[in-house]
Order: sequence, then C-alpha cells, then structure tokens
Amino acid sequence: MAKLDESLLVGLPPFSLLKRPQIREILDQAQSKRYDHDTVIFREDYEADRFYLLLDGYLRVVRTTPDGEQIIALHISPGQLFGIAPALERDTYPATAVAATESIALSWPVRLWTQFTQNYPGFATESYRTLGSRLGEMQTRITELATQAVEQRVAAALMRLVSQSGRKVEEGIEIAFPITRQNVSEMTGTTLHTVSRLLSAWEKSGIVHSTRKHITVTDPHRLMLLSGAQG
Repeated sequence: MAKLDESLLVGLPPFSLLKRPQIREILDQAQSKRYDHDTVIFREDYEADRFYLLLDGYLRVVRTTPDGEQIIALHISPGQLFGIAPALERDTYPATAVAATESIALSWPVRLWTQFTQNYPGFATESYRTLGSRLGEMQTRITELATQAVEQRVAAALMRLVSQSGRKVEEGIEIAFPITRQNVSEMTGTTLHTVSRLLSAWEKSGIVHSTRKHITVTDPHRLMLLSGAQG
C-alpha cells in the first residue's frame, strides 16, 4: 500500500494541534480501507476492535430497537472520528456503521486509543467534543420523536441533512449522498407510506425535488418553517 501523506490529517480537529512528525506516527499505525455504498463497516454490539476516521464519503449510524426496528441515529461526515467505543468506556460498538456512499476510512487498533489520548495534544479534547455533539444531536432526535408531529420531524431531518452535507445545484440544495424514502422513514420513526405522501405533497408545492435515491431542497425557507425552526 502506498504511504499515506500527512496532509490527509493536517487541519482535521482531532489532529489540528499536532506537528507533522506526530501525524506521521499516527498514519504509520493506520489501516486505510475503501468501502462500497451500503457496506457495513461494523455492527452494533460486536467487539470494538478498531476506531476510525472518515476521510471521504458519508456514513449512516443505525441502531436497532428492542423490537427489532432499525433507526438511523446519525450521519457521519468526512473528517470525523467514529466507532470510538473506548470514549464511552465500552468494549462493543453501540451502533452499526454503514457506508451511505462510497467511502474511505482510516482505522487503528483499539489498544492505541489510550496512547493517542495521552500523547497527542488535542486528540482527547476533540474526541470528547465530537462525542458530546453526537449525544446532543441524539437527544434532540429523541425530543423530536416524543413531541413533534410527523411533518415537523421529516422536515427537521431533511434540514439537518442539508446543513451537514448540502451542496448547491441548479434546483436548490442537494443532499450530497444517496438517500431513499425508506432511509428518511428510519430517521424519523414513521412509515414509508407517510414519508412518500409528504415528499410527494412537498414536491407539488415546490419545496423539494426527489428521485429514487436523491433529494434536493428547492425552497429551504419553507422547509425550515415546516420543521418548526425559527429563522
């Protein structure tokens, strides 16, 4: 395998305080791997033997409810750590990670976690900041599920994806990775039928444009109002 260049990590939050020789040390211990769309990277409750950094692509983080229903809890964007079970003091993964598009990730054996957090300035701080942010987002999602009407939940989910990964196209702002109506239903705790009905109605109203695997928000302001957000 070709030697990875330090520029891959320079400027990324967990490594932004490190000098190039330190980044070189980290990269020399990393494994780089490409994952095809819909590939499972690791599974919920399996042994957490590695932790990861997403270099390119997007991931879905999926949790399974006690009755077997799958819920998309989070999406991971490039430059973020994931699979950081040691930060939760767990020896198993708390969720399943699935490539939402073709993705590339670095990974390290979990035994190096303590070494990284102790020896590399900023690594621990940024890792726990990432963890806190995700826990906060999941708390927001739980509150939405408990208190919001379905239309608000679906609008809020699409606004969140636009904020995380949106890219400008001629029609509006496109979510940067393939997303199906089934995915949206798994994010919002509702049925595929309900999501399809809402997206069809919003398409007629000029708020979104959707195809089988892509969603473009054509009127972000109206979608924001539907989500209940203030703006």
